[in-house]
Amino acid sequence: MKKKRVTSILLSAALAVSLLAGCGSQASDAKQESGGEDGGKYKIAVVVKDMSDPWNIREQVGIDEYAAETGHEAYVKGPAKTDSAEQIQVIENLIAQDIDAICVTPIDPDACEPVLQKAMDKGIVVLTHEAEGFQNCDFDLEAFNNQEYGEAMMQGLAAAMGEEGKYVTMVAFLSSTSHNQWMDAAVAYQQANYPNMELVPEERIECEDNMDMAYNKAKEMIKKYPDIKGFIGASSYDPPGAAKAIDELGMTGQIYAVGTGVPSVSGPYLESGSNPEVYCWDPALAGKAMCQLAVMILNGEKDKITTGLDLGIEGYSSINVNGQNISGNAVLKIDKDNMDEYQF
Repeated sequence: MKKKRVTSILLSAALAVSLLAGCGSQASDAKQESGGEDGGKYKIAVVVKDMSDPWNIREQVGIDEYAAETGHEAYVKGPAKTDSAEQIQVIENLIAQDIDAICVTPIDPDACEPVLQKAMDKGIVVLTHEAEGFQNCDFDLEAFNNQEYGEAMMQGLAAAMGEEGKYVTMVAFLSSTSHNQWMDAAVAYQQANYPNMELVPEERIECEDNMDMAYNKAKEMIKKYPDIKGFIGASSYDPPGAAKAIDELGMTGQIYAVGTGVPSVSGPYLESGSNPEVYCWDPALAGKAMCQLAVMILNGEKDKITTGLDLGIEGYSSINVNGQNISGNAVLKIDKDNMDEYQF
């Protein structure tokens, strides 16, 4: 009798374990099909370079809209200033939380590789932006083809300069992957198409995503090269910083600054003509696109992320996929005539 009772207990225990395992498997399947554990929704953190930057404030608008539209818990985090060590600490803090995905625009991609590998090892989906060639991510999303973007900026600068004269290249950081790709493409395009233009000096001018630094560096270059005619900048602070120096030195109409920019910063210089046009993409839409890709991966739909896919977001209606690299077609060209259309 005792033996039968022990056997019955063991059978009951085995049945309970089996039921629990089945429930766990069903719960896991349900999470993949409908979303995270919190009511079928995911927690997605978008890590920016600098929480006070107008560019990143605009990105936050997009992420807030995405959260409201989808019900996912999507939000923005970032350092108080553009500092790689502080950004990495923000990512470390997020990894320690119950989070499903991290989307990040790394200040220093090489420095971010280890911490994002740590995130992936924990099962967190990782998307990067402005970091083509990044290794420790599910995908890197670019708003456009980086070579074509650099070439477009050079075409704008060459037109302003009359296709002749000396010019300077500027980036936020020498470690910024996309910034250097744009400038490489711009210089290569100049050398192939505008033989009467000359790059001086050959090394990039690093302005640390800081308009005051771009302004001061531009003044130094104008003093060093009195016959300079142009500046081409990758950071959204480079062209307006250089344009401010141009206007203050009374060189408006003689020297021009072209490159990445946003109306909220470049507006006065678009009006004066020292910054005749800027190029950019809407960070609000790029943020939404990253979140949408993260949700697809979390839903087990990574294999559906292929060339031609429509993410349902303007500028990303037919993406191009090349390995881990994804690009959209989201370039905006802004001048004094259309700048009021862009409220960022």
